Amino acid sequence: MQNEKESRVYVAGHLGLVGSAIWRELQRQGFANLIGRTRAELDLLDQAAVRSFYTAEKPGYVYFAAAKVGGIQANNTQPAEFLYQNLQIQTNVIHGAYQAGVKKLLFLGSSCIYPKLAPQPLLEEYLLTGPLEPTNQWYAIAKIAGIKMCQAYRRQYGCDFISAMPTNLFGSNDNYDLDTSHVLPALIRKFHEAKVTNAPAVTCWGSGSPLREFLYVDDLARACVFLMDRYSEEQFINIGSGSDISIRELAELVRHIVGFSGDIVWDRSKPDGTPRKLMDSSRLRHLGWKPQVDLETGIGLAYQDFLRRFSRQSEPR
Repeated sequence: MQNEKESRVYVAGHLGLVGSAIWRELQRQGFANLIGRTRAELDLLDQAAVRSFYTAEKPGYVYFAAAKVGGIQANNTQPAEFLYQNLQIQTNVIHGAYQAGVKKLLFLGSSCIYPKLAPQPLLEEYLLTGPLEPTNQWYAIAKIAGIKMCQAYRRQYGCDFISAMPTNLFGSNDNYDLDTSHVLPALIRKFHEAKVTNAPAVTCWGSGSPLREFLYVDDLARACVFLMDRYSEEQFINIGSGSDISIRELAELVRHIVGFSGDIVWDRSKPDGTPRKLMDSSRLRHLGWKPQVDLETGIGLAYQDFLRRFSRQSEPR
């Protein structure tokens, strides 16, 4: 792909956290013909609209970063939407790419696809070896279906469709809605709002004991372009930072970076989710990729992004 920088490249979900990072990285590397559509311009749930899009735009490459996503609360309260919408979007985009003769497609899954109690760190081979985490099983099932769809189209039709599994992501253009966001952006917003209101404490979900791995989204984008250029196998591949941190330690780190001086209270009535999720990304490392942004630096950059985009709206009037 590096030799085809004039090719038409479709980034599905180009305004989201992941898609916008991939778009920035492609621009940085000199790709000139990028294609993006907002949800209003192209409803990926509409099969006919997706087919018409492929026919008109004729992309050579597709980065598939579009999905309905959210944290524990959103997954728990909207299981039907998470399952239906993601299955429908994937079916339309992947099958449409096959019909349109796309040269290569990269599908992005999620580390939540692994069994809840799988051995750590998580090897790609552990997929489907045990029960899923109940709080996000609907999203996980959809993502597993997307991986299998790419594998099936590769086997039956010879499509160069590959899949990558990112760990927990954060960074510029993240979602800070407390009802639908993931843990790190939620912590950034909570501690910021507590800081500006001089609140005595911030309440966090669960016990703080689960261990999570985090990757700055620009590092993921670099990995995606790297894989599009150098990887072509049926087996999906993990993308992670290689280290994890407890949610309790993460909260302390975010509190320090934001500058909140109050207490942290843990609400143990709320679910913890999977005890640990650390992925083994050695296959990707052996190909020559490694992350460039450490966790503390990344959270600092994410907080600056939050301040630019949301601090005024989030402060009480």
